[in-house]
Amino acid sequence: MTPRPLKKTAQPVVAPPAHSTSLEEAAKFARVEEDGHVFLLVDGEEHAVGQYPDATRDEALGYFVRKYDDVVSQVALLEQRVQAKAPSSDMTKTAKHLRAQVGERKMVGDVLALEARIDALLAEIGGLEKAERAVQDELKAKELAAREAIVAEAEELSGRDPSTVQWKASSTRMNELFELWKAAQKNGPRLGRGTEDALWKRFRSARTVFDRHRRAYFSQLDNDNAEAKQAKEALIKRAEQLSTSTDWGQTAAEYRRLMDEWKASKRASRKDDDALWARFRAAQDRFFEARKAVNEAVDEEYAGNLVAKEALLKEAQQILPIRDLAAAKKALQSIRDRWDEAGKVPRADMGRIDAGLRQVEDAVKSADDEHWTKTNPETKARTNSALSQLEGTIAQLREDLASAERAGNAKKIAGAREALAAREQWLEMLQKSAQDFS
Repeated sequence: MTPRPLKKTAQPVVAPPAHSTSLEEAAKFARVEEDGHVFLLVDGEEHAVGQYPDATRDEALGYFVRKYDDVVSQVALLEQRVQAKAPSSDMTKTAKHLRAQVGERKMVGDVLALEARIDALLAEIGGLEKAERAVQDELKAKELAAREAIVAEAEELSGRDPSTVQWKASSTRMNELFELWKAAQKNGPRLGRGTEDALWKRFRSARTVFDRHRRAYFSQLDNDNAEAKQAKEALIKRAEQLSTSTDWGQTAAEYRRLMDEWKASKRASRKDDDALWARFRAAQDRFFEARKAVNEAVDEEYAGNLVAKEALLKEAQQILPIRDLAAAKKALQSIRDRWDEAGKVPRADMGRIDAGLRQVEDAVKSADDEHWTKTNPETKARTNSALSQLEGTIAQLREDLASAERAGNAKKIAGAREALAAREQWLEMLQKSAQDFS
């Protein structure tokens, strides 16, 4: 919105001194009879001005000269107002009225000169009117653009998707637009009844749609808030029922499910949601604090078991590295028997202790699996069979190579040598496996 131009303030015009025409000067333009009839002389023609009975000629002449002087004074004042560029609306009417008075020829003086001054004034006033109309048209154009901007912004606000609107800021802006509209109506130039009515209808329609969307949005928000509160009240009720349970594992799992439902449910208003969450959290805290107290008591009870298993773990770690598999298996079994007898350890140490023993168990199992692979009769028999077949193939390839060399066949020699080298490499690998079995 561009700043509205300030209204032009009319500057006061100081009235010029009252005009006074001497009777000697006035006599040039008049003839006075004995009975008080006065005639105005204009270009050799006489115009009956009027009669001033029961008075001297000078008194009769003076009476009609004063009428002339009064018009001259008004014309002088009007000339000063034109020079000061006063508003032309009333000056045109005044100038035309004075021109009509002079035209009636009911006064005595240089009426032709006075008419010329008035005609010049009318021309100047016409120029002022034209300039004022241009300024007024410019002001109206700016005002029209400003009003249309107000309407366009209001329509844009009302046309937004209600789910994406920031209602507080948008409502404030819509109220500001309304205040701008009222200020424009009060202080701005008139745009014409048809234009202003059309713009007002658009603006009023936009405000109506905006208000309807806002009411519908907050009505739906209230419904959603009520549904969210109802759903979360049900979750709180279940959480409070579980808060005194001593089935620690099952109840903890149920609380996790309740938490998932809470996260998936709709949010209520910020104030309501915070209060509901505080109640839900309090129910959970009662259960988990009770479970923590019980676990702490159990952990204190199991502290002695931890000392025993720490010693067994240290003993198990002495098995590594494995040099005698049978002895290692026997020692591990002994440790396992005593491990179970030692009982449970505190929850915080359970993972570490079990992982330490599992590492030793995995190492013994790995060594046992490797030993079995090496001593498996079926595997050994398959290795020996493959070894025999490969040795026969190598013998045949050597004979083929010798035949090719005697024949001098370079291509067959190269092929035989390549095949023989590959088979000899396989033979070396199988022989190593056979040694491992033995």
